[in-house]
Amino acid sequence: MGIFGKVTQVGIVNYSLKLICCLFLGLVTLAAHGQTKKYDIVIYGGTSARVAAALQSSRMGKSVVLIEPTNRIGGLTTGGLGQTDIGNKQAIGGISREFYENIKKYYDDPKNWKWEKKSDYKDGGQTRTEDGEPTMWTFEPSAALAVYKDMMDREKIKMVYNERLNRESGVKKVDGKIESITMESGKTFKGKVFLDATYEGDLMASAGVSYAVGRESNAEYGETLNGVQANSINRALTGFVSKNAFNHNFIPGVDPYVIKGDPASGLLPNVNEKPGLEGEGDKKIQAYCFRMCLTDHPENRIPFQKPANYDEINYELLFRNYEARKGPIREMYSYGNSLLPWINSSMPNRKTDTNNKFGFSTDYIGRNYDYPEASYAEREKIIEEHRNYQMGLMWTLANHPRIPEEVREEASRWGTTKDEFERADGWQQQLYVREARRMVSDYVMTQQNCEALEVAEDGIGLAAYGMDSHNVQRYVDANGYVQNEGNVEAHGFKPYPISYGALVPKKEECTNLIVPVCVSSTHIAFGSIRMEPVFMVLGQSAATAAALAIDANVNVQDVPYPNLKEQLLKDGQRLK
Repeated sequence: MGIFGKVTQVGIVNYSLKLICCLFLGLVTLAAHGQTKKYDIVIYGGTSARVAAALQSSRMGKSVVLIEPTNRIGGLTTGGLGQTDIGNKQAIGGISREFYENIKKYYDDPKNWKWEKKSDYKDGGQTRTEDGEPTMWTFEPSAALAVYKDMMDREKIKMVYNERLNRESGVKKVDGKIESITMESGKTFKGKVFLDATYEGDLMASAGVSYAVGRESNAEYGETLNGVQANSINRALTGFVSKNAFNHNFIPGVDPYVIKGDPASGLLPNVNEKPGLEGEGDKKIQAYCFRMCLTDHPENRIPFQKPANYDEINYELLFRNYEARKGPIREMYSYGNSLLPWINSSMPNRKTDTNNKFGFSTDYIGRNYDYPEASYAEREKIIEEHRNYQMGLMWTLANHPRIPEEVREEASRWGTTKDEFERADGWQQQLYVREARRMVSDYVMTQQNCEALEVAEDGIGLAAYGMDSHNVQRYVDANGYVQNEGNVEAHGFKPYPISYGALVPKKEECTNLIVPVCVSSTHIAFGSIRMEPVFMVLGQSAATAAALAIDANVNVQDVPYPNLKEQLLKDGQRLK
């Protein structure tokens, strides 16, 4: 072969390589563009609010994507909270009520009763289903998940799992509007309107929207039940009594020091020297826990396991609380006579929704303060610490020799369930994030709204539960004993409207974002609003407003309220 032939051959090879490289780059570019999807409404977050929002978006003819950071939709509603906190059932309408009607239909099917007969089930707790009701208010986590999936399968909803927002640089804003959000994986979603339906307010915060964390002082918004509440009882603005430290506290005489009576030995874990000034604000958060789904059915029960990192000192206050009693265990507290320091609300199929009770229980008091602002890795660590604490508590109650024998015998009857959650040990992924960030907008819901001293004129749903806060901290009282602080139980008012203005940011901060969970409210008002059926109500209303904003080509703050109200009423929402 001559020189010319060799040159030609080399040229062909080089040309081929260039062509392959160009094709490859083209495919990469196409793939990259393929990672960006555009929708009318983009919903980020895994709560019950976002399920309702997605359903409503579809029903109003909008293209919608639902981005779930985990592999399970529904938040607390599918994560263990089966004892529905309402206050007044008649306040619940729309998709939220539809969900509870579908729960009733689910349990009307005999095949969904595996571990007990339907006729043997008796609900209990705060919300009971009355004879003849078309709704049912208690349910297993798996039942809620099945109902949600069935409702969503009937709609045109794009579902994306296991995608977390890039909180550092994943929100692109142009002229005050969110143009797109990008996940840690690099996937990008464009939309006309965005909804932050997380418990943490991650999209809201990443978009530069103002928010608060912790408790405001009473003076800031003219309240009485906000800030530090180191009192046994307090009074609301309209005079009714709030049971504060009176409930969910230690009995008198529980020593807080490592060595009893010796302050020099140091305080036991998670006990502070002082609580702070009465009514003053702080950055502390009401306690979190897991709403356990337990069972006493031997074929479905997983016995409580001792965590590998178990440390007995974490439960010393529990031991001392039992040891400080003067009489029988059932008479330790003036309310409730259970042996166990937890509330077992009966769910179908011999299961429970188990919640915090008394002075030392499932709430991991004082260990969640960093959670709202923490990185994903830091949050996972906090969640695991909560799980290990609660696992250790259950094992302690069932096995430790310093726990009274009758308590151990009762605790040992129970265990986590084999058939509810993805983990082999029967524990759920979803931590009960009772409160994290709260948006601060032009309208802030306060105690004044709860007590009808101020009435929102642009209501998009009703809240009906009492003003409620779990404990925030432990401290040493004036007598040198340990006490819990932060519990508030203020009941005795009618349902009240939640302002649409509390769901939208200040216009100068973002004009196409709606926030149906971390609503603009004070700590104590949020304690009334933050119930799962209400989150579904707010999710539906938020999606309705988003659709109307798109149709009218206006900012979410400028949706005409008469139009919004008309559509909400048409779709079954209850506004008064």
